[in-house]
Amino acid sequence: MRDINQEIELLTQDIKLPGIRNNYKSIVEEFEQEDKSYKEFLYSLLQSELAVRQQSREKSRIRQANFPYKRYLSQLDLDYLPADGKARLSELETLEFIIQGRNIVLAGNPGTGKTHLAIGLGIKACMEGYKVLFTTIPRLITQIKESRSEKTLRQIENRFEKYDLVICDEFGYISFDREGAELLFSHLSLRAGMKSTIITTNLSFDRWNEIFGDTVLTAAMVDRLTHKAHIINMNGKSYRTKETIEWRNK
Repeated sequence: MRDINQEIELLTQDIKLPGIRNNYKSIVEEFEQEDKSYKEFLYSLLQSELAVRQQSREKSRIRQANFPYKRYLSQLDLDYLPADGKARLSELETLEFIIQGRNIVLAGNPGTGKTHLAIGLGIKACMEGYKVLFTTIPRLITQIKESRSEKTLRQIENRFEKYDLVICDEFGYISFDREGAELLFSHLSLRAGMKSTIITTNLSFDRWNEIFGDTVLTAAMVDRLTHKAHIINMNGKSYRTKETIEWRNK
């Protein structure tokens, strides 16, 4: 005698319908107790499948974004978030800046939540269907230089242009040579005015020349990145220092 439940599970596994496989029993029980149509039953099955697939796609986008760790906007310590960041948070979390192709520059001293805020916005963007890339400036320059020597630079540029949001962390922590500065400028310029980029930096704009070592290139970079951008002042108390003090007091 055939086991219909087993056959359903085998079929849904074979044709890759995990949502239906995991939920059909509870849906059948619900409809057996209520007077509902076959169309409603089918609709519920399809909804369960769609929900699982959407969740799977979200996880895939977050994984492919290469975040160093997961930090959500809901986990931000608002008591320690700098005043400007706190005031602008509700506007930023709408992700309207991605639709408008506007950049965000989070500038301030270390430990004030710049990277956390950037990752939180990036993860929310992934969950809402956007394609995101997280990288550090040093890693990005190394990747560009390697692709140039391997003659795959255009492929890297094509991919870089297509991301809905690119997060470039740690701008200003490590200086780079003129070649690196020019390559970075050229790379980031591909997205200017079209796609969104988030920059986190511990340097004010008047100190960017320390990194680029070229006044003209620095001025051009600042102009490209800040045009119609959200400039957020992230100077404030260090959250990491607070955590260290709390740890010592335990």
